[in-house]
Amino acid sequence: MKKYLFIDRDGTIVYEPADYQVDALSKIKFLPRVIPALLKLQQLGFTLVMVSNQDGLGTESFPLETFTPAHEFILNTLESQGLYFEQVLICPHKPEDNCDCRKPKLGLVKDYLNDPSWDREHSYFIGDRDTDLQMAKNMGITGLRVGESNLDEDDNGVSLLKDNQIAALDGPFAHIKALRWDEIATKISIELASAHDQEAAGHDDVSKESARCDGDAAGDAAPEKPHRTAMVERNTKETKIALRVDLDQVGGSAIHTGIGFFNHMLDQIATHAGFNLQVLVQGDLEVDQHHTIEDTAIALGTAIKEALGDKRGIGRFGFVLPMDEVMAEVFATPNLDVFELSVAGRGEPQPSSEETAAEDKTITVALDISGRPHVEFDFHADFTREEINGFETQMVSHFFESLAVAMGLTLHMRVTQGNAHHQVEALFKAFGRALRPAIKVVSTELPSSKGTL
Repeated sequence: MKKYLFIDRDGTIVYEPADYQVDALSKIKFLPRVIPALLKLQQLGFTLVMVSNQDGLGTESFPLETFTPAHEFILNTLESQGLYFEQVLICPHKPEDNCDCRKPKLGLVKDYLNDPSWDREHSYFIGDRDTDLQMAKNMGITGLRVGESNLDEDDNGVSLLKDNQIAALDGPFAHIKALRWDEIATKISIELASAHDQEAAGHDDVSKESARCDGDAAGDAAPEKPHRTAMVERNTKETKIALRVDLDQVGGSAIHTGIGFFNHMLDQIATHAGFNLQVLVQGDLEVDQHHTIEDTAIALGTAIKEALGDKRGIGRFGFVLPMDEVMAEVFATPNLDVFELSVAGRGEPQPSSEETAAEDKTITVALDISGRPHVEFDFHADFTREEINGFETQMVSHFFESLAVAMGLTLHMRVTQGNAHHQVEALFKAFGRALRPAIKVVSTELPSSKGTL
């Protein structure tokens, strides 16, 4: 089914000037990241429709002669970048005209509403005003607010949420916070991918049942194994998080937490672990970054755990990473059942508990997806800085502890003395590199003599 993005123009694609009329080329300024975001969404299969109120268009105060050149410049610029609108719908009336086509009334989109063939569930209305969100509600689709959130910084360089949009603080849409265009693209991508995962899971269940019932040659053929994915939404009074992992897709991650350095560290985990990570966080950064970092860790750990499923066939373990002048180690003492499994597979006699304990000094296992959360940190020296571009280094251990508990991970970490940026980045990279072989499917067996993880 066709998916639509109904998009406002002024304040959404281009900035809205103080006099509310884009009637000169000098007044045209595109919002940051709007073109790459729309290109991404168009590539995801969305059809674009522009829906705009232009008060008094065609009157003496707003003649077509001044509107048309500016409007055509906007459309031509977008088209030059590969963006195409199926329709451009404009209401020229003023509020006092009491017309049927002025947003949030539905006159402009009545033809779409009379067409049952397009996908309401996965279509959106994107704008900057409450009237745009009301329009979305009236159409029965999801409304998203565009804004320049996370662009300001306080005296300490910490990003601050900013919502400069036209919204009633006591109105029905006050809870819908503004998102930048790249964040909107990520949010929609996450939701679309999650819906696809659910559909694929349902189709897979039907295919398996059909194969069992039919028993024919086609049914006996092994179906293509779906990606190990998980979608987690975590909403509290402090944070609102949408996070998706695909353990079998490499690259293409998009991460927006409001903390630039933290974005970079999460990308290090995804890159070095070899999976796709989509994250969108709206946190109370005006209070502190603690809630954002902690809740993101919980969401990430939960998502990886869910994506791993029953953990059958995974490698389970990982290793050590040097970075410039520092050495980061991520390791775990092997459990007796794991050691038994490895030597039994080679036909060797199983060691006693004393022999295993003696080997603990020489056997290094990066981490253990054990189902038994436990963390140990051995940082040979304190971090040499308290923060890195607004990211508090004291949150490093808390992030990994929160992730390990949510994921059911036995985790030991250590880092040597050095540049604080290198210390922190080495730990995140080492964790990713340790996670890579641990989540990789290497067999069909469950890697535990207990029969469960």
